[in-house]
Order: sequence, then structure tokens, then C-alpha cells
Amino acid sequence: MHVWAIANQKGGVGKTTSVVNLSALLGEQGKRVLMVDMDPQGSLTSYFRMNPDAIEQSVYDLFMYKGRVPDNLTAQLIVDDVMPNVALLPANTALATLERNISQQGGMGLVLSRALAQLWDDFDYVLIDTPPLLGVLLINAIAAAQVLILPVQTEFMALKGLERMIHTLQMVTASRKKQLTYLIVPTMYDRRTQAGQRSLRTLRQTYDDRLWKSAIPIDTRLRDASREGMSITQLDPTSRGCEAYTSLLKTLQHDLP
Repeated sequence: MHVWAIANQKGGVGKTTSVVNLSALLGEQGKRVLMVDMDPQGSLTSYFRMNPDAIEQSVYDLFMYKGRVPDNLTAQLIVDDVMPNVALLPANTALATLERNISQQGGMGLVLSRALAQLWDDFDYVLIDTPPLLGVLLINAIAAAQVLILPVQTEFMALKGLERMIHTLQMVTASRKKQLTYLIVPTMYDRRTQAGQRSLRTLRQTYDDRLWKSAIPIDTRLRDASREGMSITQLDPTSRGCEAYTSLLKTLQHDLP
């Protein structure tokens, strides 16, 4: 099982969009895919027309057992077939209380890793959507991941957020005593603007060895797909957004160490 976390300590950079569309493309390949919503805002859960304020069973339940995960609990929380070959472990807004309730408990950084271990033979890929804040949920996602995907909007303030995310990654990998492969993915790129061009140039100068060589463009069809609760490959497989995510998936599957 391959586990990818999509993370950035800044919101609005395309994390949820990336999880949905990479998962859909993997599903089209016939892979069994699980998406995990670790964000208390529940953007990924909401994408598929579920209400994070009302949903009863969610990833929150995994954290109720002092770091243990009862046998078969994880499978009971999964919503099947939100897209072809793609399932979802949803979030509810109660996740926002975890920092206050469990921050002093030991062993809480590995809850998601233990949960996914129960599903090792059930899925080919797991993609984790993460909150834009450093805390127990983001730490769980990084600890569970084999590859970290860092979407970064091609504008100045998003680049500052990327610096914080890289620093967090360095701290976590130092504590794990294990290097984590990561790929920086420029998103919302508008080649018509000087700001977009400058930001992409800065990324290439600063992070060249960790940077995806292309970019996810601004594409209104991605927004249309979100509004319809669909992936871009379901809505418009000929769109620029779909082409970009197809290229990104190829890099993730074949070009990373």
C-alpha cells in the first residue's frame, strides 16, 4: 500500500482538489484507493456532499482509545464508492477539539499509522488530506506517509507558507530518524501574470531538486468539478487541469525515488 499525504500549513493552495483528482485517476487505473480527511473543516468530506457537522462516524473515532485502534474499527468508518474504486474516511468538525483533549496523551502521533495498518491488504493507495495547522492531525498524516505532496500556490504569501511547511517536515523527519520523500507541486499557476511567473521562477531557484517540473494551472473546470462533486476526469477529461493532474500522477508513480 502506498500512502501519500497532501500537506501545507497554508489553506487554499489546492490540497483537497489534488487529493480528489489524483484519487480519481488512480481509480481509473483500477487501483483501490482510500482518501482520508484529516481536516476539521472537512473540505474533502463536503466535496462529496456529506456534512462534517452532522456525520456520526468519522476519522475522529480513531482517536478515542488513548492511542490504540480497536480491531476492524477503521473499516467500519469508511464510506465506499464515492468515486469508482475510491472510498473515503470522512471527517467531522469534532476533530477541532482533539488538540485540547488529547495533546497531553502519549502515543497520539501514530494513531493514523495504526489505523491504516488494519487496511494494508484492502487498498493500493491512501491519500490523506491535511489541516493547514501544525498539530496532532498533521503530525499523524506525516507519520503515516511514505510520500509527502506539497501543493503551493504560485503567489508570494504561499511561498512563505511553504517555508514553514519545510521547517515542520525537517523537525518531524528528525524525530522519526527517517527521511521522507516529498514533492513540491506549484498550483493555481497563471502564466499570463508576472506574479505567477516570478513565483514559479523563485520556486525553481530555491527548491529545484524537490520541485515538480510542471504546474497545475488555473482552470475554471476544476472549480466546476468541485461544484458538481465530481473529479475533473469525470467532468472534463480533455481539460488543462485533467492533463496536469495526469502528468503529476505519472511523476509520482514512476519518477520519485
